[in-house]
Amino acid sequence: MTVVNNERTLIDHFRRTLEQILQINDINLNDTGLAVAYSGGLDSSVLLDLAKTFCQSQNIPLFAFHIHHGLSPNADDWLIHCSQKCASIGATFVGKKVVLENTNKDGVEASAREARYKSLGVLCAEYKLPLMLTAHHQDDQAETVLLQLLRGSGVAGLSGMDLFNRAPKLLCNDTLLMARPLLGNPRQTMVEYAAANAIAYVEDESNVDVRYVRNALRHQIMPILSSIAPGYAERLSRSATHAQSTNRLLMNIAKQDLDACKIENALDISRVVELGNDRIDNLLRFWLAEKGSRMPTTARLAELRHQLFEGRADARISVYHESLGIHRYKNKIYATSRDAIKIADVPPLQFKWSGESSIEFSDFGGTLHFEDADAGISADWLQAHILTIHARQGGERLKLALNRPSRDIKSHYQSLEIPFWDRDRLPFISHEGKLLFAAGIGVDARFLGDSPGQFISLRWEFVIQ
Repeated sequence: MTVVNNERTLIDHFRRTLEQILQINDINLNDTGLAVAYSGGLDSSVLLDLAKTFCQSQNIPLFAFHIHHGLSPNADDWLIHCSQKCASIGATFVGKKVVLENTNKDGVEASAREARYKSLGVLCAEYKLPLMLTAHHQDDQAETVLLQLLRGSGVAGLSGMDLFNRAPKLLCNDTLLMARPLLGNPRQTMVEYAAANAIAYVEDESNVDVRYVRNALRHQIMPILSSIAPGYAERLSRSATHAQSTNRLLMNIAKQDLDACKIENALDISRVVELGNDRIDNLLRFWLAEKGSRMPTTARLAELRHQLFEGRADARISVYHESLGIHRYKNKIYATSRDAIKIADVPPLQFKWSGESSIEFSDFGGTLHFEDADAGISADWLQAHILTIHARQGGERLKLALNRPSRDIKSHYQSLEIPFWDRDRLPFISHEGKLLFAAGIGVDARFLGDSPGQFISLRWEFVIQ
C-alpha cells in the first residue's frame, strides 16, 4: 500500500512541478513538444514514464534523446533498449553517438558530461523544442552539495542544481530551458515507482566504479551518513535551497555594484576599490560570468584583485583568465578576447574597392566599412586605385586636417586614448607607400576629395572583440 501511495504522490508532484515550470517560464508545449534526456537507467526511465502520462493527457508530442558515449561494451544494447521502449509508448526517439576527447580516469566524467549536454542541446534546437527534462532527484542534489563541499566551493557551488535554468554555453543552445521536476523527490520513490509499474531499465556498470568521486560518495559515504543521520539528503537539499537564496542576493548586490562602477564597457577602478575586498570579489565573479568565463579559484581571484587594483595609477597591466584578456588602462579595467588577432606578422594585402559597403579581412581580424559621407575620399578615386592593407611598420605619420601638422601614430593613439592592447591589431591602409587611413584614427587629410561627387568615409570594425 505504501508503494501505491508513493506512486500517486510522485505522479502528482511531477505534474504540479512541471506545470509550475511551464507557467513561470511562459512555455506552451502544444505546438512543439517535450524533450526528455533518456539514458535508459532507472531515473530517466521513471522520468520518461511520467512524461508519457503527462503528454498523453495534454496531447503533447514527446521526444526522448539518448546519447551513446561508447564507453561501455553494453552501450549498443542500451541504445536498442531505449529505442524499443520509445516505440512501445509512441515517443519520438533519437539516439546520437559521440566520441569523447578525454577518456582517462580523471577526465572521462567531465568529457562525457560536456559531450552529453552539448548533444542534447543541439538535438533540442534541431527539433525546435523549448524545454528538456532531466531525471535529477533529491539524492543527486545531496551528492552535488557534498562534492562541492569537498572542492571548497563558495555559495554558488553549494547552491547545487536549480529546479530549472538556461545554460547556453553548456547546451550550445540559447533558448533551451533545462528543468529537473524530480529534484524534490528521493531516489527511493523512483525505485518504488519502477517496481509498481514494472518499468524495465538498464544498469550502467560504471555507476559502481568507486574510482570516480561521485560513485565513491554514493556507495561508501552516503550509506554511512544515512545510518547516522537519517533524512540527511533532504536536509542537504534544503541547505542548497538556502544557498540559492543567498546566491541570488549576492548576484543582486553584484549587479548593483556593476551598474555603479561601470563606465561604458569598462570598470572604474576608483569606484571599485571603495567596495572593499569581499564586494570586489563578488563583483569580479559576476563580471567574469557575464563575459562567459568560468569562476576563478579563490587564490586566482585574490591574485587578479591584487594585480588589477593595487598597482600605481598609471600602470598598464594585462592578466589572463581562460579566454579573456583583462587589462588595466587609465584607471579602468577592460576585458577582451584572449584570442584577438595580432597582425604584426600578417603580410600586406593589396585590394581594390568595387563599390561594396564593406570588405572583410579575416587575416587582419576585422572588416573595413565604406560609408557615404559629406566629406571624405572621392568614391571615383577609390574605385580607380589599388590599395594595400598592412600592419604598423613604424615611422608612420598621419595628417588629420590640412591646417594641422602631421603627427606620429603613437601621439594619435595617446590623444585618442586608444588602449594599448588594441594598438597591435589596428591595420593601416596605404596607396603607393603613402598612408591613407589608420584604423581607430582616421583618413589622412591629403586624400580627402575637394571636387563635387560622392564621398566615402572609412571605418574599421573588429570581428573578434
